[in-house]
Amino acid sequence: MELYNGRPADPAGRLPREIRTYDFLDALGISYQRTDHEPADNMEACNVIDAVLGVLICKNLFLCNRQKTAFYLLMMPGDKKFKTKELSSQISSARLSFAGPEDMLRYLDIEPGAVSVMGLMNDKSRAVQQLIDEDVLKGEYIGCHPCVCTSSLKMKTDDLIRVFLPAVEHSFRTVMLKGEEDV
Repeated sequence: MELYNGRPADPAGRLPREIRTYDFLDALGISYQRTDHEPADNMEACNVIDAVLGVLICKNLFLCNRQKTAFYLLMMPGDKKFKTKELSSQISSARLSFAGPEDMLRYLDIEPGAVSVMGLMNDKSRAVQQLIDEDVLKGEYIGCHPCVCTSSLKMKTDDLIRVFLPAVEHSFRTVMLKGEEDV
């Protein structure tokens, strides 16, 4: 894997949702680095991608309440454990579960394996609430997918918070996840 500055020189063979992500970031003037890779289906593969980017890629979880009336996109460090009970109490939403692939496609134009904050550019109805773990906000950079699971991006956290999220008309809520194992 190689690290590239910006978008691919040749868009051939890339999905339109990926190209739209680069178009959007470029229009906002957000600098980013990119690496292309096979879909990462295990932690070893994720660790290799993290090493190439020089950043811990965020775990992005697409969640909903039982009634499917509230949807949440949670960004948290990839090495942290997720517990629904811990998050539910912070956002006052009982019975959180993973949203289905059909909702992921409907709201974020993303498929399983490629969930990313970049999908918020497709949430025109503003139905998804962005949640960010406090540890993600402490890092200078974040890593995420450009709406596909075969590339990963590195960008400044500040650009995400101060430029990208306002441009897609989404605010975020900070959450504090311990991510510890049950004792």
